[in-house]
Amino acid sequence: MFVLRHAKSAWPEGVPDRDRPLGPRGLRDAPAAGRFLAETGGLPDLVLCSPARRARETWELAAAELERPVATRHDPRLYGADEQDLLDVLHDVPDEVGTLLIVGHNPGLEDLITLLAGGSVGTALDRVRTKFPTCALAVLTCHGTWTDLGPGEALLTELRIARGSS
Repeated sequence: MFVLRHAKSAWPEGVPDRDRPLGPRGLRDAPAAGRFLAETGGLPDLVLCSPARRARETWELAAAELERPVATRHDPRLYGADEQDLLDVLHDVPDEVGTLLIVGHNPGLEDLITLLAGGSVGTALDRVRTKFPTCALAVLTCHGTWTDLGPGEALLTELRIARGSS
């Protein structure tokens, strides 16, 4: 499972939170997340993306770096979700989905990772607990079905902070 926090957004005056676009740094960083996914060779079977503009734009720019399109659903439950809401979303993922990518927001994503990860490779979990920054991509290994996924049942195997070139 991949967990991607949206890239850095802009804060235009008078624009509702849900409609905030990516800022210049976010526009540079989001493709780097896609390049990392392409390098892993483990493309997701399904992407669940928050409907917030900054999350959609992050995924669109990341997905443009992949060799093939990936099925994507914009799930309104991801906007403003806490870790329990996100776990409920995971429990609804069909069993035929082997690898999932979630694109959303903090603090929910950070809390979800710390809830699910019973451990990590190296210091990845400590880094997430300190800060899960914009355009961070966590890779979790989970066993069993999505319905059965619970606290401490995943291993955080990698954490990448996507940064594009200036």
